[in-house]
Amino acid sequence: MVTFTEFIESAASKREFVNVFFEQRVFELIGTLQKLSTPLEDAGVQHELVGGLAVFLHVENADSTHSSLTRDIDVMIRREDLPRIVEIAEASGFRFRHSAGLDMLLYGETSSPRNAVHLWYSGEKVKSSQVEAHPNLHPVRVGLHGQEFWVIPVADLLRMKLSSFRDKDRVHVRGMDAAGLITSDVERSLGDELGARLVHVRDTE
Repeated sequence: MVTFTEFIESAASKREFVNVFFEQRVFELIGTLQKLSTPLEDAGVQHELVGGLAVFLHVENADSTHSSLTRDIDVMIRREDLPRIVEIAEASGFRFRHSAGLDMLLYGETSSPRNAVHLWYSGEKVKSSQVEAHPNLHPVRVGLHGQEFWVIPVADLLRMKLSSFRDKDRVHVRGMDAAGLITSDVERSLGDELGARLVHVRDTE
């Protein structure tokens, strides 16, 4: 029979393990991002963080209680900058790969697309089912633990999530909404179809 005290101590230990794992994973992602973003910045190549890690940074700065772990890094660039970006990335320890219709940068010894930096292109769609093409680059500075990165603005990030509308996109939208990032001004910028999708997400929480 487990006593109440033992149960509480066990639960606290599990929470501590989860928190350590969370922080370690975030540290790894941020470290990999920095290895790419710093030389791109130094070379004056415009880019912005998108996807789940962008959601994490925005939410973490707004209300960290709604942060959720992501497993990959997505960076949006201009298609015409790809050759230069590949050259800069390879000089920094990355390897370029095109797999399953996607361009990505693998760092170090990893060979898994799940651990890659995925490259998205402004003004394009990944799938025809997307409502809109990806927005143009309008990066803003967002910081975490003393480090700053060029990140997609909240309004553009929300548009991308609602346009794609996969399960994980809806989860990300809920996190952004709970953190107070989806303001009335952001809502008004969506248009009818994306606005309807936001209403659907809120109605199905």
